[in-house]
Amino acid sequence: MINERRPDDMKRITTPELADAFIEEQIAALRAQIGDKKVLLALSGGVDSSVVAAMLIKAVGQQLVCVHVNHGLLRKGEPEQVISVFRDQMKANLIYVDATDRFLDKLEGVTDPETKRKIIGGEFIEVFAEEARKLDGIEFLAQGTIWPDILESEAGIKAHHNAGGLPDDMKFELVEPVRILFKDEVRVVGERLGLPAGMVYRQPFPGPGLGVRCPGAITRDRLEAVRESDAILREEFSKNGLEGKVWQYFTVVPDFKSTGVKDGKRTFDWPCIIRAINTTDVMEVTVEHLSDELIDHLVKRIISEVPGINRVLFDYTPKPPATVEYE
Repeated sequence: MINERRPDDMKRITTPELADAFIEEQIAALRAQIGDKKVLLALSGGVDSSVVAAMLIKAVGQQLVCVHVNHGLLRKGEPEQVISVFRDQMKANLIYVDATDRFLDKLEGVTDPETKRKIIGGEFIEVFAEEARKLDGIEFLAQGTIWPDILESEAGIKAHHNAGGLPDDMKFELVEPVRILFKDEVRVVGERLGLPAGMVYRQPFPGPGLGVRCPGAITRDRLEAVRESDAILREEFSKNGLEGKVWQYFTVVPDFKSTGVKDGKRTFDWPCIIRAINTTDVMEVTVEHLSDELIDHLVKRIISEVPGINRVLFDYTPKPPATVEYE
């Protein structure tokens, strides 16, 4: 790794030339660090891990082993998409692990946000360790840590599953080639590495997945309400030309209920909160104001199509004071 910390005088990577220089430096550093050993990567299919995968493929080729873990907290259709893009199209050395029950069983009854994040992060490490034991020569663990992850962890705002060291009994050395980059820089680097635009400009998705959008103790029915409402939101943003124009948009289903009426009968169900935001560096965030027509349409679809939802709310809060995610 070239730098553990972002140099104070580092130029913002906004041009192909700066991106190419960064890639060249990192590939040399990766080859020097990894040598002839194998490296294990948590490949979520998000921007950060995809860029790390592309860089590692360029640097060490088949020494990279990608592991896609389905922890049950992914968006609708996401595991299938990751397999299609990386295994079928990019011919990556990809291992798929369905650990849904394992993660959700450990999260049962856990309400504290930091505890949830630590459980999810800890289980990821354990899953990787188990996969590594099946392989020969694995000495490195690659991660898509970026600079805002480090800053927020150091400020005590929230723990990041990919912003800390490995347990003492783990023998992996960390490989974090985009650690000192902001999100917008990661995208520029991804373009220069030849990744498809749909992947490079895909909205970011947190490592703990929908777990941070299901505040309180995660239950399978409420988690499914988050997944289904999120799928509706993404579908409607795509239909209305907002995909790729709005930086991030998602739904949250909190752990409280309110009284409603459906088909002339009382309901006692959850609210669904819509969040749509724009940013360049994730340190400051503005809210995307949707049209009344689109909001009305989203309300009708979510309430009629998602079991357990009887209210739809819109979050107008920027960052600061609110963080991007609810947990």
